[in-house]
Amino acid sequence: MVFHTGRRAAPSEMRSWERSLPVLAQDLEQAGLGKVEVLVEHHLPLTSKRADVVLAGRHPKTGKPSYVVIELKQWSRATAWDDDRELVLIDGFPNSPRLHPVAQVRGYCEYLTDFAKFLDGEPDAVAGAAYLHNAMAEADVRDLYDYPQDNRGQLFTGASRDKFIEFLRDRLDPDVPGSPYADQLINSAVAPSKQLLAVAADEVQRREQFVLVAEQKLAHSMVLHEVERARSADSKSVVIVTGGPGSGKSVIALSLLGDLARKGRSVLHATGSRSFTQTLRKVAGNRQPRVKKMFKYFNQFMDAEPNDLDVLILDEAHRIRETSVDRYTKAEFRTGRRQVDELIAAARVPVFLLDQYQVVKPGELGTVEEIRQYAADLGLPVHLIELDAQFRCGGSEEYIQWVQHLLGLAEGEPTAWQGDPAFDVRVADTPEAMESFLQEKVKAGYGARMSAGYCWPWSKPRPDGTLIADVQIGGWSRPWNVQGDRMVGEAPPAALWATDPNGFGQVGCIYTAQGFEYDWSGVILGPDLIWRDGRFTTMWDANKDPAFRNRKSIDDATFDRLVRNTYKVLLTRGMSGTVLYSPDPQTRDALHTLVTTTHRQA
Repeated sequence: MVFHTGRRAAPSEMRSWERSLPVLAQDLEQAGLGKVEVLVEHHLPLTSKRADVVLAGRHPKTGKPSYVVIELKQWSRATAWDDDRELVLIDGFPNSPRLHPVAQVRGYCEYLTDFAKFLDGEPDAVAGAAYLHNAMAEADVRDLYDYPQDNRGQLFTGASRDKFIEFLRDRLDPDVPGSPYADQLINSAVAPSKQLLAVAADEVQRREQFVLVAEQKLAHSMVLHEVERARSADSKSVVIVTGGPGSGKSVIALSLLGDLARKGRSVLHATGSRSFTQTLRKVAGNRQPRVKKMFKYFNQFMDAEPNDLDVLILDEAHRIRETSVDRYTKAEFRTGRRQVDELIAAARVPVFLLDQYQVVKPGELGTVEEIRQYAADLGLPVHLIELDAQFRCGGSEEYIQWVQHLLGLAEGEPTAWQGDPAFDVRVADTPEAMESFLQEKVKAGYGARMSAGYCWPWSKPRPDGTLIADVQIGGWSRPWNVQGDRMVGEAPPAALWATDPNGFGQVGCIYTAQGFEYDWSGVILGPDLIWRDGRFTTMWDANKDPAFRNRKSIDDATFDRLVRNTYKVLLTRGMSGTVLYSPDPQTRDALHTLVTTTHRQA
């Protein structure tokens, strides 16, 4: 574990191994399968997930490679949770439902067949078993048998040990060493299978909103052209698509995913944003959950073989970091290799879609210049497409330009907002007034969210599961959005704050708002951005973002640029209008002066 992951196993993990692996070893010996290769804690490619055990050998009937994925559970009793067959409760955890172990192991089997390239076209090569070896009475786990079983997910208990051994014998030849078959699995190239591509194509292509116009179509056609050229000429190239918020980058990305999958080209989508990736998985994989596997993170290509993919679509590429290394990275990958190198290497045609003015965090390096220079150093041709169209903020190019001048991100002085029939800009005198205005929009059927600069502390939920109202302005206070992947009360998990109706009522931060849009956007300009002497000034001491905690590693100019970029992102989330509020009186007065339309006050 230390060698492969760079970290020591937790005591709970070691206890699990001590209690489960000897039982499985005894079963294999009794089954006469002493020559089978046992892969413990097998890491599934392009994901952080690990299967407890994968048994590798030859199939006794077909003579082909055969793998059995096993999920080991020490449960002695388990019941269905609220009559939901896919969720179960176990002793000691009455309020924490777990995924049914058959559903878990079936997911691992499907993942292996979808991404281990040498298994493509061999759907019967992988089988799965959930083994509850401590459950010695079938009655104690009776509810679990109500969940459907098949070859990729069968349930066995200590009471049905003989059936488990028979299952293993049916899948693995006792007379043939399993090590060559284990090597095949470990060394397999990684790419989505033809079947998964077909499912993705069907799912994505049904979505009618993926209509491309102007430069969007150009970018789409350029990528398709480069993919076919790379295949016919055995070549490699880089495509960069750049555009502001709402210019259609993600529409291009999903359209490419669908079209390339339909053509049978090996393609994956990746981002550096957890919220964005999780939402895309939910949207694009709504009817076909398997499609969710097509959406990865930038740091999942450290061990990808060069050019295994035809195309790697890198959405929100402004979030590329210097390296992919984090505290969970295997020791063998702590080489200092740059993340952009991993991403370019992984596909014949890496496609970067970015807005370099959305770089908001120290260590994010996704700019046109950075990618173009790195590709040039590798001798790779680069194709750049700039998107001019504007689909967010009511299609108001005037508003985008006004924001850039307001924040000092474009040449020229801040100017007064003269209005645009397509987009409404207002200034609120109090946070109560801003929230009340947005609440009326919600009642009228619009979507609305409140977001703010990271200028208030961010507490964990209380022991009773309620959120703490950290964002306090006078007598008004609201909690930040949920930090984790689970709901807190009615508040949605972080990844769904921007899309779940229950996200209204919490204040979103840059990391949950970036990449999303909603009808009406209320933005609190925190005390890290205040108006002085005719322009905005950034205040380091007012910022609470942990990313800026180490002042020695970030110079003042970088901090200033990142804070301005942060507010540029927050101010360009709305489709119909934006409501501005600042707790700083001078800043609020300046906003009132700058927003000169008739309906400027919320």
